[in-house]
Amino acid sequence: MSEQQPGDHLSIRISNEDREKVAQILHNAMAEGRIDLKELEERLDTVYAAKTFADLEPVTRDLPVHSSRPVAAPRPMPAPPTRIAGTTGPNQSIAIMSGVDRKSPWVCPPHHNVVAVMGGVNLDLSQATLVSEHTTIQCFALMGGVEILVPDDVHVQVDGFGFMGAFEDKTIGAFVEGRPVVRITGFAMMGAVEVKPVPGLRRKKRDADQIEE
Repeated sequence: MSEQQPGDHLSIRISNEDREKVAQILHNAMAEGRIDLKELEERLDTVYAAKTFADLEPVTRDLPVHSSRPVAAPRPMPAPPTRIAGTTGPNQSIAIMSGVDRKSPWVCPPHHNVVAVMGGVNLDLSQATLVSEHTTIQCFALMGGVEILVPDDVHVQVDGFGFMGAFEDKTIGAFVEGRPVVRITGFAMMGAVEVKPVPGLRRKKRDADQIEE
């Protein structure tokens, strides 16, 4: 067996978790003023198109890499066919002193980046179809706001960080086997990221059940 040569690890194929770790480093670097918004967008495009560690290495070469606690990967699970039906969708929602609303039926890809700088982004997942059983929405809010509405048939994992701002999970309910999982993470500085249940959805469902009885 031949010995592994230095640098051979760079040819190893990367996972979605590897991409998310680098994306988090980039968002932290922007929050610290090391890169600007344009650089963030360009580097994120490179990260999500990367195939190997060699593709990722140049993205953070000039940035300090802070270690972070590992995120446990969710268990594989069957997903409702009516929810997992998309093939491709917008990779980002960016509002700079403006607003972005995704309320009508739309397709959310496995990785969706949200940037709100003195603006607002509203994502309504109630009519959205997902490309993957596991989706990550990466948020960055600077003096802006992001609101994400989550229906009952989607399970969310919220683990973002707020500095002089808020990163809040207002959803109710525990994990249920068979639901697609959407991880919402990122950074809010003098801004807010709020994850909420769809207004009135539980009440409408309860009323419909009573009519059927």
